[in-house]
Amino acid sequence: MRRPHPSLRRAATALAAALASLALAAGTASATTVPVEFGTDYHDPVTAAPPISTPHTKACEVTVAEARFKDFTPYTGTYTPPTGCGTPGQWSKVVLRMDGNVKGRQYDRLGYLDIGGVQVFRTSTPEPSQDGINWSVQKDVTEYEKTLSSAQSVDMLIGNVVNDTYTGILDVEVTLTFYAPGPGGGTDAPDQVIPLSDGDSVTTGASLTVPRNSERILAEVYATGSGGGCEEFWYSATTPKASYSCQGGDDGPYREVQVSVDGKVAGIASPYPNVWTGGWSPYLWSVIPSPTAFDVRPLTFDLTPFAGLLNDGKAHTVDVEVVGVPAGQTGWSAPTNVLVWQDAHKSVVTGAVTSYEKTSPAVGNTFTDGSMRHLVTDGKDRLKVTGYLNTSHGRVTTTVERTLTTAIDHQWTPDENTDNQTGTWTDHQLVTTNGHLNRTDRTYTLDGRATIDSANRLRVVMSLADRAHLGATRVDDSYHGDATFTLGVAREDRHAVATTSERYRLSGPGRHYDHTLATEQGVLTKDVLR
Repeated sequence: MRRPHPSLRRAATALAAALASLALAAGTASATTVPVEFGTDYHDPVTAAPPISTPHTKACEVTVAEARFKDFTPYTGTYTPPTGCGTPGQWSKVVLRMDGNVKGRQYDRLGYLDIGGVQVFRTSTPEPSQDGINWSVQKDVTEYEKTLSSAQSVDMLIGNVVNDTYTGILDVEVTLTFYAPGPGGGTDAPDQVIPLSDGDSVTTGASLTVPRNSERILAEVYATGSGGGCEEFWYSATTPKASYSCQGGDDGPYREVQVSVDGKVAGIASPYPNVWTGGWSPYLWSVIPSPTAFDVRPLTFDLTPFAGLLNDGKAHTVDVEVVGVPAGQTGWSAPTNVLVWQDAHKSVVTGAVTSYEKTSPAVGNTFTDGSMRHLVTDGKDRLKVTGYLNTSHGRVTTTVERTLTTAIDHQWTPDENTDNQTGTWTDHQLVTTNGHLNRTDRTYTLDGRATIDSANRLRVVMSLADRAHLGATRVDDSYHGDATFTLGVAREDRHAVATTSERYRLSGPGRHYDHTLATEQGVLTKDVLR
C-alpha cells in the first residue's frame, strides 16, 4: 500500500495531537477513560519538552532520508541544499524532524544520522504497541549549516532485528526545514564542522588538522552506553568484590568521558544516565520517554585554550575515552565532531597554553555484604586550563575550569529481587574569556527501585531529572513513573499497569515555559501547558 505524502502524515499527526490536547483540556470522558490494564493500543509517544522556536521567514523543506529499518543495513543517499531560502550556509535556522512508525513487537533501538560524515542526530526508538504507534522528534541543527551548505552524502542507521518474534519494522522519514535570513542577521554557527568518526564508533587515534586562524574550538561527543549489556546500565555496575549480575572494574559505576589532544586530557564531562525505552520496565516509557532518549544530546568540550597549539598547521591526535569501563569491555559509542570558528581578518592566529591543572579522577567505593548488599560510590574530577590567542581584535585569554562529581548509592538482595539505587551527577563548567564569565551547571539524578514479588510481578518506581543553569536560563526536565507487570508470560498475560508523568520547566530572559504530562495504562490523562 502506498504511504501518504510525508507532509500529510505530519499534518495528520499534528492535528491528532492538537485535538487530543483540546479534548483533555475540555475534560471529555472519552479522552480520559482509563482501562484497568494496558491493552493492544495506547497513546503515541509524547514529551513535555518545548517545540523549537522558528523565525517568521520563508521556509524550505528537504527530505534527507526515507527508510524501513529491519536489519543492520544503513540507508545511504545524497543531500542537496534547498534553493529559494537565502544563500546556502546563511540561514537563520535549520530544524531537523524525524517521523517514525512501528507496529507489533520490537526492542528499543539506537540510531544515528550522518551528513557529510558529520553526526547531526542521534536517537533511540520507542517500543511499539501491538496495534502500532507513530512518533516524531525535532532538533535544532543550525550549528551544522556550513556542512549543509553544499551537497553531501547521507548515512543513516537504526540497527534492527526482525523475525518471527520481533516483528516491528522501523519506518522513518527525516526532513530538514531551512528558514531564510531575517532582519536580525545570521547565526553564530561555526565556520567548519570536522567529523572525527563515523556512525557508532568511539573516537581513538583520530587525526585533526584545524584552520590556522581558529579562534574558538569545541568538541562534541555523542557518548552513549548501549547494546543491551552492562554498559547500557553503567550506573549499576559494581566492583569485582560486590557480587552482582553487572560487574564493573575497580571504579565500579563511575564513568567519565575524556577528550585528549596528543595524549593530554583536554576536556572532561559526566555522561547523562540515559534510560532507553526498554530499560528497567518498558511500561514506564510506553507514552513518555525518559529525558533525552529520543534526542541524544552530545557532550560539549571547550578546547579553545588549546587553539594556539592546534593552529600550527600540523595534524594532531584526538582520542575519546570513557573512564571506568573495564579493559576490553565494549558497549559505548562516542562519535565526535570538532566545531571551529575562524578569525575573519587574520590568516594565522598564534597562541599557547599558559597553565594546566589536571589530576586523576578520585573514586571511592565502599561495599557492605549481608542480607541487603550495599555499594556506595563517590567520585570527583577537575580540569583547569588557560591559553591565549593573538587575534585580529587583540590578545584573547581563555580559561576553562570544569568540575565533575558522582554520588551513587546501590542496594540489592543477593537474589536481586530487590534492587534499589540513587545517583546524582554534577557537571560544572566556568569559561572565562578576557574577564567575561560563562557558566554552565548541569545536574542529573536517577532514583530507581525494583522489586519482584512471589507472584513474579515486577514493580519499578523510577524518577529521573535533567537540570541545568545555562547562564541566565534554567531548565528542569523531571520524570516519574510507577509500572508493574508479570514476568515470564505471554504479552497478553502480563496484566501491565503504569502511571507516568513528566514536567518540563524553562525560565530565562523573556521566556517562561511549564508543561506537564501524565498517563495511566498508556492513556494520556493530563496535558497542561502554562
